[in-house]
Amino acid sequence: MQKSSRVKILAWIFDNIAWFILGALVIIFSLTIEGFAQWPIYRNILSHAIFVGILAIAEALCIISGEMDLSTESVMALAAVLTAYLAGTSTDASGLRMGAVATLAIVIAVGALMGFVNAFFVVKMKINSFIVTLAGYLAYRAVGLVITGGRGVLNIHPSIVAVARTGIGPIPMFVIIMVALYAVFHWFLGRTKFGRYIYYVGDSRDAAFNAGIRVSRVLFGVFILSSVLSAVAGWLLAARTNGSSPSLGMGMLFEAMAAVVIGGVSLQGGIGRLSGVFAGALLLSSISTVISIVGMNPFYMNIIRGALILAAVTLDIVIRNARARLTYLSTAEATVKSS
Repeated sequence: MQKSSRVKILAWIFDNIAWFILGALVIIFSLTIEGFAQWPIYRNILSHAIFVGILAIAEALCIISGEMDLSTESVMALAAVLTAYLAGTSTDASGLRMGAVATLAIVIAVGALMGFVNAFFVVKMKINSFIVTLAGYLAYRAVGLVITGGRGVLNIHPSIVAVARTGIGPIPMFVIIMVALYAVFHWFLGRTKFGRYIYYVGDSRDAAFNAGIRVSRVLFGVFILSSVLSAVAGWLLAARTNGSSPSLGMGMLFEAMAAVVIGGVSLQGGIGRLSGVFAGALLLSSISTVISIVGMNPFYMNIIRGALILAAVTLDIVIRNARARLTYLSTAEATVKSS
């Protein structure tokens, strides 16, 4: 086998390592846990990954661009509360009883506004995105609590709940929506000019600027997309729970971040694929499902998540060094052939 072929194979393995890990775990679980290898279990894994999976897309966009968005969970929570408040029929709701289209349009607009606010302070005021979005993490959920007075809202419009209760054959509609979002944004990042600009900005902001890329516009777009995706996740979460509560979605930010890192997105920016992020979300969901099946203490899940994040960051460093070595070998081989 030629050296160039070996380089391509190794690069492909690095890009898909999360899928190899997921496949190995599924095989192990299927062989060691009775009743694991059946469609209801797999459907549960997919369903459990929906909201974390969508938040992970939002996080991945920001991290690939070299920034970070800690406000995604709270944007999702606010969108869920707003959906329930506008569409609810209980006494704590607004009384407007809006339907699916109207509430979705409103939460998308609110999500875009919150993304714009995050981007303004990061891009124009030059405040670190960690600080800006941490403030959003604290504030946005609180806005939802103010709207409802800290009370839960139940029984929302049937047209919204119907989305959670329908599907195509044995596949729930939520799973189809999640997979569709991954497909769309995978295409967006790899096939559109703006998507490629996100990678360029994350890899080297100065080089992107010198190449004529409007870095500020790219970052505004990234933060707005992140918040819009989070808002859509919140709308779906309200549909799933037929309402909202003050603690809805709490803790999903850290699981989404774990999925992104496990999926191979580099925290240094400029590297990562959504296919790997999807595998990371499914990996975490699989482990959570197994913990429930075997009756293990659920508090172990956070220990496992922490260990996986640490392992993923370590692996990211190893893979980055290996990629640099592969790039060097490819360049050297090309130089030898040309000479």
